[in-house]
Amino acid sequence: MRAFREAVEAGDLDAVEALLAEDVVFTSPVVFKPYPGKAITAAILRGVVRVFEDFRYERELAGADGRDHALVFRTKVGGRELSGCDFIHLDENGLIDELTVMVRPLSAAQALAEAMGAQFEQIAAEAERSGTA
Repeated sequence: MRAFREAVEAGDLDAVEALLAEDVVFTSPVVFKPYPGKAITAAILRGVVRVFEDFRYERELAGADGRDHALVFRTKVGGRELSGCDFIHLDENGLIDELTVMVRPLSAAQALAEAMGAQFEQIAAEAERSGTA
């Protein structure tokens, strides 16, 4: 998913948001319940950008049908090294309708949960302003 990768790497969150389907479902690595909808997904991604340090994609894998992608990344959160993967599925229009993130190790996932928890009020407000939360 070259367009998503390039937009994330450039920090162009408007371009990232434009790639999301209205009914996208974001599955967090640190929260049990998925987040449905473009507004909340875009707001969460903006929060992630605020807490990730030295983010970089290292590998990209694609399914045979071109609708499934995996982007392997490395970053830091609160000084802890974190590795993870963005699993992306595209709908029939080429928009992202599923975005699942997995991270490791546990200590970095816990740091991520804490950092994102501190962002939650701002994330909710951003989602509210741009649509439905």
